[in-house]
Amino acid sequence: MFQRDIIFELEKWVSKANRKPLIIRGARQVGKTTVINQFSSLFEQYIYLNLELPEDKKPFEEFETFDTLLETLFFIKNKLLAKRGKTLIFIDEIQEVPAALQQLRYFFEQAPDVAVIGAGSMLESLFNPVISFPVGRVEYLVIHPVSFPEFLGAMHETSALTYLKKVPIAKFAEDKLMKLFRTYCLIGGMPEVVAQYVEAKDLTALKTTYESLLVSYLDDVEKYANSSAQVEYIRHAIRASFAEAGRRIKYQGFGNSSYKSREMGEALRTLEKALLIHLVFPQTSPVLPLLPDQNKSPRLHVLDTGMLNYFVGIQQELLGTQDLSTVYQGFMIEHIMGQELLARQYSALHGLNFWVREKSGTSAEIDYLFVYEGKLIPIEVKSGAEGRLKSLHLFMDLAPHDMAVRFFAGEVSISTITTSSEKKYYLLNLPYFLISQIEGYLKWFETQVAEMKEKDTK
Repeated sequence: MFQRDIIFELEKWVSKANRKPLIIRGARQVGKTTVINQFSSLFEQYIYLNLELPEDKKPFEEFETFDTLLETLFFIKNKLLAKRGKTLIFIDEIQEVPAALQQLRYFFEQAPDVAVIGAGSMLESLFNPVISFPVGRVEYLVIHPVSFPEFLGAMHETSALTYLKKVPIAKFAEDKLMKLFRTYCLIGGMPEVVAQYVEAKDLTALKTTYESLLVSYLDDVEKYANSSAQVEYIRHAIRASFAEAGRRIKYQGFGNSSYKSREMGEALRTLEKALLIHLVFPQTSPVLPLLPDQNKSPRLHVLDTGMLNYFVGIQQELLGTQDLSTVYQGFMIEHIMGQELLARQYSALHGLNFWVREKSGTSAEIDYLFVYEGKLIPIEVKSGAEGRLKSLHLFMDLAPHDMAVRFFAGEVSISTITTSSEKKYYLLNLPYFLISQIEGYLKWFETQVAEMKEKDTK
C-alpha cells in the first residue's frame, strides 16, 4: 500500500513533549488501520488490538487496575514491558468497549511514555449513549480520502509530484499534470479504489469496489440504528446525498422525499458526525472571524468525488471532457476542489467555508474562502472570461484586501481587475490541479502583487 501524507502528522504527534493518546477520526474505508500499520515501523514494538475480537477485548473488560491492564496487554501480545517507551499500542474498533476509551486518560496520566492510538467506526459509536471520550486527555486527528499529491505518489509519478510542488510550476509540466488530475477526479480518493486502479489501470473493474463501499455504508445503518424509522431516514439520506452533493440543500423534503425537516436534519447531522458528508454553512462577512450562518441553507459535500461520479453516472462524460467545469453543471469540479482543501486539514475543528450575500431579488456566492495571513481569500472555481465573475467582484468590493484566486482550465497567470465600484484587485488564475498547493501559491502571489504595485508607482 502507498504512503499517506498523514504519517508526517503522526510523526509530529509522537515527538511532542506532552503527548496525549491520539484518536484517529475518519469515515469507514479511508485507510485508518493501514496508515497506523505503516506508522508502526518507526517503533521497536507494535501492539495491535482489535476490540471486535474476544481475545483483544477481554483485558479491557476484566482488569482490576491500570497497571494490571498494561501488563496484560504486553503479555498477551508477547512484547517486553521493559521496552514500553519504544512501543506503539493501536486500539482499533475502540468503541466496542467503552471502558477502553476511558482508560486512555490513564495512559496519559500514568504511562505517558507509551504511544497510544485509538480508532473506530464513528457511525457505530453515535448510536451508543454510554460511549464518552476522556475530555482533555486525548488528541484528535482526521484522515480524509487520498489527495491528489498522494495519488501521484501511489501512481509512482515521482517527477510529476516534484513539479507539482514547484512554485510557479514549469509550463511543460502542466499538460501531464492536468491529465493525471482528470484521472484523479474520475476515480476519487478512496484508498481501496486508488490501490486497485494503480495495480490494474482498469476503470471498469472499479465498479464492484464502488458498489461494495456504498453497500457497506448502507449496511452500517441497518446494523446500528435504534429503530426501523431511523434506518429508513439515514439510508435515504445516504443515497440522496450523492445526488444532491455540491448543491445547497433544505432538510424539508430532502432528496425528493416526503420526510420532514426534523427527520432529515437529524439523519444528515448523523452522517456528518460519521464524516460521510459535510454540511457547509455560508459565511456572510468578507472578514474574520469565520462565523457561518446556521440559519441559511448549507451546501452538501459527500466523502468522496469518485463515489459521487459513480453514483450519479457521469464517469463516461468525464473521460471525454477538456474542461472539467462543463461536467455535471460544474458541480463535480467544485466538489473535488473542496475535497482537496479538506485533504490538507487534519484538525477535527477545521472544515470548508464559502460566502453568500442574499438580498431580495439578488444573490451572490463565492465557492470557497481560504484563511491566509489574517485575510479571507475568495476562491472561485470557474472557467470563462473574468468579466463573468460577478460574485467575486462584489466580494472584493467589500473585502479589505486586494487578492483573489480563480481555478480554471487555463494556465498560471495574474490579472489586474477593476470592479464597477472602481476598486482595483489582483486575480491569481491557477489550473485546477494546483488546488493542493494553494498556500505556496498565495505566498508567491503576494510577492508578485507587491512587485506589480512597485512598478505602478514608478
